[in-house]
Amino acid sequence: MGVGARRGVTAAEVGALIDAVLAGAGLSPARVRAVATADAKADEAGILAAARERGWPVVAYPAAALAAVDVPHPGERVRAATGTPSVAEAAALHCAAEAGGGGADLVAGKRASARATVAVAREGGAEATGAVSAAR
Repeated sequence: MGVGARRGVTAAEVGALIDAVLAGAGLSPARVRAVATADAKADEAGILAAARERGWPVVAYPAAALAAVDVPHPGERVRAATGTPSVAEAAALHCAAEAGGGGADLVAGKRASARATVAVAREGGAEATGAVSAAR
C-alpha cells in the first residue's frame, strides 16, 4: 500500500482512506504487507500511527527511486513538493515489485482525501500469495 500525505495529516484521516480504498478494491487488510511512502514522509506521525494501528510496517523510498517508476497518474504539484511525480502509486508499485522480486500491478489507483493519498499494488505472482502492498 502506498501512502502520501501533507504535513500534519491525522492517523484517522489516513486510516479511513486506507480502509475505504481496500474495501472499494475488495481487498482484505490481512493481505497488506507494508505501507510504503517517500523518505520525506517517513516521519509523518499520521502515516506511522495508521500503519501501526493495523500492524503494518512502514517502508520509505528516496524520491529518485519513486520518480523512476512509471505511474498512470503523475502530478506536477506532487513533483514540485516531493521531487517525484507520484508518491502513493509509485511507492505501492516499487514496494510490491521489490517484495515479489519482479513486476507489480496497480490494483487501486491513487485516491485522495483532503490531506492524504493512497494506492494499492499487487506483487508479481500475488495470485498465489494473495499479498498486496499499498502506498500514497
